Amino acid sequence: MKLYHSNGSPNARRVRMLIAEKGLDVELVPVDLGSREQHSNAYLAINPRGVVPALVLDDGTVIGEAPTIMRYLDDASAPPSLYGTTPAEKAVVAMWERRMETEGFAAVMEGVRNAAGGLKGRAVSGLHGYEQIPDLIDRSKQRVANFYDDLEAQLGRSAYVAGDRFSAADITALATVDFATKAFSMPIPEGRSAVKRWYAVVSSRSSATA
Repeated sequence: MKLYHSNGSPNARRVRMLIAEKGLDVELVPVDLGSREQHSNAYLAINPRGVVPALVLDDGTVIGEAPTIMRYLDDASAPPSLYGTTPAEKAVVAMWERRMETEGFAAVMEGVRNAAGGLKGRAVSGLHGYEQIPDLIDRSKQRVANFYDDLEAQLGRSAYVAGDRFSAADITALATVDFATKAFSMPIPEGRSAVKRWYAVVSSRSSATA
């Protein structure tokens, strides 16, 4: 298998973290986002949407979208699963992973893409051009603040995002926090002791450097 990725892509990082957690042998193929290699004819032949990551299987099948790639790799590899084992566990992990993405990761992405000078005309990822909407930046900041509040409440009830075990939901949450910190100047706020306790644990895992 080959994973087309970029070190600067937080979505690609989510997949690399899962690969590291599972100890999988996947060839990493870099895509230079700075030169817009993702929009080149060569890359569009692999992923017509023009984004990373993209996973190419041995038979040539291409799987796009970070959550889908993560789920495929987990399903196709040996246990333990990062998505739970029983139907109830799987549902709970999927629920929290989805919340981390829509309420946290997407909020940061919206803010970054509408604020970054280098993304003028590219406020939404993909091939189609969309102008930035500066008014969305303040809303994104409020969404991220709410994300931290909600995450604090959840981590006050459990050791990890989806319960007592590290899961795919923690991968997306960690990627979100680091993305918010580095690209949107919104680190974990003061007073979020549960989030800081959790962050210290998950960021010390070897996969966090993937």
